[in-house]
Amino acid sequence: MLNPDKIRNHFPSLSIKNNKGDKIIFLDGPGGTQVPKTVIDSISDYYKFSNANTHGEFETSNKTDIIMDSLREKMSIFLGAENKDCISIGHNMTTLNFSLARGLIKYFNEGDEVVITDLDHEANRGPWMILEEKGIKIIRINILKNGEIDYDDFVKKINKKTVMIAMGMSSNAIGTVNNFQFIKEIIENKNILFLLDAVHYAPHFSINVTDLNCDFLLCSSYKFYGPHLGFLYSRPGLLDKIETERLTVQDQNSPYKIETGTLNHAACKGAEKALDFISSLGNGNSYREKIEDAYKEIGEHEKALAKKLYSSLNKLENINVVGPDFSDKRSPTVSFIHKNISANNICKLLAKENICAWDGHFYAKKAIEKMGLHEIGGVTRLGISCYNSTDEIARTIRVLSKI
Repeated sequence: MLNPDKIRNHFPSLSIKNNKGDKIIFLDGPGGTQVPKTVIDSISDYYKFSNANTHGEFETSNKTDIIMDSLREKMSIFLGAENKDCISIGHNMTTLNFSLARGLIKYFNEGDEVVITDLDHEANRGPWMILEEKGIKIIRINILKNGEIDYDDFVKKINKKTVMIAMGMSSNAIGTVNNFQFIKEIIENKNILFLLDAVHYAPHFSINVTDLNCDFLLCSSYKFYGPHLGFLYSRPGLLDKIETERLTVQDQNSPYKIETGTLNHAACKGAEKALDFISSLGNGNSYREKIEDAYKEIGEHEKALAKKLYSSLNKLENINVVGPDFSDKRSPTVSFIHKNISANNICKLLAKENICAWDGHFYAKKAIEKMGLHEIGGVTRLGISCYNSTDEIARTIRVLSKI
């Protein structure tokens, strides 16, 4: 059983208090989680003991080589990938996706169709628009009023011209968990690339890309207790076929051919320690088993808190919770609108109580527009992370019940 108090001891930032003595409550996790001390120390230690570029003959360079190799290995295990050569590293998910799109524009042909959804973060929509320069059509999938993808529309729009589907696993704006397994079953044995955006999914659920049978998957370590880095999984051999933009002196094979310039080695060490932190919360005989067990524990803890928050807010007269209920269709993210107060002003009132929350569209602008919420300033978003406690949720509910 997950011990929230024990987990909280790992996070120095949780001790921050305001001038009234109230401890800070971080419900801003969907925008980036807090970071354990082991991650912070590892970044500092890198600069103290290992700071050098890669592939040198001296000790600090050798240490950096080991760090980079270890991160790719652990990230491949974390994602259930075939091997470490499937893992590319970038500044963030958006940059990697733009680089991938610029490569795929040479891979696809005029008249081909790429499917995206209106529920997605712009990082998995905007990059694909550049394909239109070559005459590749971008097909958009509608969303329903309850914040779920319209799967009837999805099925209708997949045809012989479809060459790729790019969809999110979970909505960062309202928490909807998408039925990506259903879409994969529909395109089974068809020559259609399948790309998944796991940025909002990876902090809350374990991932196995082999079971998902996807071609690409992207995630960001700053959403699961690490520093700002993006990661791209590519099916073995696939990235080698794509003409990415790169220097002639860069390694021309996967995973390096999509990586531009020197990477942030200190952040890479921090990302490795973030994975170690997650694995430390689980039991098992292998790193993968510990990761999977940790996510079972994290999932139960986060879902219990999110359900409490969701049900309590649903009972408040002035608040309408947005999106599906807490079955298997939602991550531990609760977004809502107030009948009389804008989302931004709600966040200001919460901030006075030392409660961190976000407002707006969270770069899922099309979804917020389609749900008729953009003109009123979007939604207030509260996200549960593994370090959140029952007391924090109770205090947040008390504050919101008085607004």
